[in-house]
Amino acid sequence: MTEIDAKIDALVPAWLHLPDIAELFDVQVTRVRQLVKDGQLIAVRRGENRALQVPAAFIDGDKVVKGLSGTLTLLRDDGYSDEEMLEWLFTPDPSLPGTPAQALSENRGTEVKRRAQALAV
Repeated sequence: MTEIDAKIDALVPAWLHLPDIAELFDVQVTRVRQLVKDGQLIAVRRGENRALQVPAAFIDGDKVVKGLSGTLTLLRDDGYSDEEMLEWLFTPDPSLPGTPAQALSENRGTEVKRRAQALAV
């Protein structure tokens, strides 16, 4: 594990493998891989077999958490790497309160996007 992996692992409480997400979404795993490729989800290699995994907080039942893809686009446009985006999304923000990932799952995406836009200023 690299140093950033350990830091992200400490921040992200739970992970899902791509086949598990495909089952939740009732789609082929190739569709989930396409969501990752399109930037609508972030997947990182973790564990002993270095399998691609997505933070469980990004999944809401049978869909991606509302507002996540827009937030990822904003952060990516600001030059954030996947690791930096994960760190930002899972680091507590006292002004929210909670983490940006929690706020997204609680349908407070507008607040999260506002903070993501402020990062570019």
